Amino acid sequence: MSLHGHVPPEPDLVQLLTPEGSRVSHPDFPLEITDDEITSLYRDLVLVRRFDAEATALQRQGELGLWASCLGQEAAQVGAARALRKQDMAFPTYREHGVAWCRDVDPVTLLGMFRGVSLGGWNPNENNFNLYTIVLGAQTLHAVGYAMGVVRDGAVGSGEYDRDTAVLAFFGDGASSQGDVNEAFIWAAAANLPVVFYCQNNQWAISEAVERQSRVPLFQRASGFGFPGVRIDGNDVLACLAVTRLALDEARSGQGPTLIEAYTYRMGAHTTSDDPTRYRLSDELETWRLRDPIERVRAYLVREAGIGQDFFDSLDAESDALAERIREACRTLEDPGPLSPFDHVYAQMTDELAEQRAGYAEYLNSFEEAR
Repeated sequence: MSLHGHVPPEPDLVQLLTPEGSRVSHPDFPLEITDDEITSLYRDLVLVRRFDAEATALQRQGELGLWASCLGQEAAQVGAARALRKQDMAFPTYREHGVAWCRDVDPVTLLGMFRGVSLGGWNPNENNFNLYTIVLGAQTLHAVGYAMGVVRDGAVGSGEYDRDTAVLAFFGDGASSQGDVNEAFIWAAAANLPVVFYCQNNQWAISEAVERQSRVPLFQRASGFGFPGVRIDGNDVLACLAVTRLALDEARSGQGPTLIEAYTYRMGAHTTSDDPTRYRLSDELETWRLRDPIERVRAYLVREAGIGQDFFDSLDAESDALAERIREACRTLEDPGPLSPFDHVYAQMTDELAEQRAGYAEYLNSFEEAR
């Protein structure tokens, strides 16, 4: 007998829409959805991809210092985000542009951080969408802390639709190796917190394949911490919606955390400073092109829902208009003044900080006086 024989096999994915665009059912995750709602999801996917493409182009033109593309991960993000209720809180990494879109954060606002004119640019309380987090995995602890507050506010298990609140924490397969993520699992399990951990397994933690980080599927780690985990087809927007919706419902009702592993693929570079041709094969990329999250929805809409060309032409025009607005707005983003960082340290400026601000202002004025 060998203990090494106990490594579990790879599981099947939860899938509700095949790569060919055919609807399939799953006994544990039924989804009632109209063709109009699927059409709306398709619009989200297309516009998020267009925004992402424009941001990448702007970086190449020198308008952004860096960009982290979500190409190929649109379904994983849109499906999860559309499962949120208004009062739920989302904690992103730095790549959740699709989630930001669904939470009504202006795409131009997202560009501010990557252009270097802001440290975030939006108020998390206005959209219940936290600021982007660059430190890998740190946002999972922030999410758990927020979930603790939700419990103390009595906003779990009350049965009130507009009150009960869940927290959705995004992270990547690379971040799953960080201590912060595992500590967040421990706290969430021990306190039975209303948080759903959503891992977008895009196969590559920068240049490190996921197989080099974990000998078991990532979602199976949840069982070791005492809560359920499930792996879904991350390129299937319907599966992402159905599974995340159920997990959030259970969190709001007081049944505790869940780990969702959205099995997807990063089609582009880790960021615009990365060259993925140095560590992955072109054959792998072509295999995943056949699983494109947008094309499968389009195939369904054309073949099963009878959506005509007029809709797609109209969406193309909307996409072009969005791209033009993003290009123009990005180039006109105002640079922050040198004193502006003092204004955003505290909700109310302290006397000590005001004194420091005045001293720095005097220092800056000395240059003008010397001219």
